Amino acid sequence: MKAKRMIYFNNGQESFPITYSMKMLVRRAVVASLDYEGYGADTEVSVTFTDNEGIRAVNSQFRGIDAPTDVLSFPLTEYESASFPVADEPESSLGDIVISLERAEEQAAEFGHSFEREIAFLTVHSMLHLLGYDHVNSEEEDAEMRRRQREILESMGLGVK
Repeated sequence: MKAKRMIYFNNGQESFPITYSMKMLVRRAVVASLDYEGYGADTEVSVTFTDNEGIRAVNSQFRGIDAPTDVLSFPLTEYESASFPVADEPESSLGDIVISLERAEEQAAEFGHSFEREIAFLTVHSMLHLLGYDHVNSEEEDAEMRRRQREILESMGLGVK
């Protein structure tokens, strides 16, 4: 039996329409990340779309950094790499993702790719955080996370040429 993937969406901004295709893109990125990591248990993830002011407030409240950022991840479970629950365990909530669509648009222009590709990248990046990966502790961890991101995006047909 295939694992259930529940993604809950919240919209905390008014500048960008939250379309069905945007939700499906985020869903594809969540599922691609879970599949890539071999995460077989039923799970749920919450995704909130916001703007730079909204993510600045969240960043300030939870991280003590009074500045906007592109994406924030709030894992509900601490995983050591690849120590995920077995597939027959009950559903787990991995955590919350908060994406600044305003910053995503800015970064898409800065990096010369589509807004959709940037949304997918930020979702994959955040999913890896929810699954226990980090990139701030060492160059090796940063390189490993970048490799995983690249491979997941390539599996979605969103690799950078």
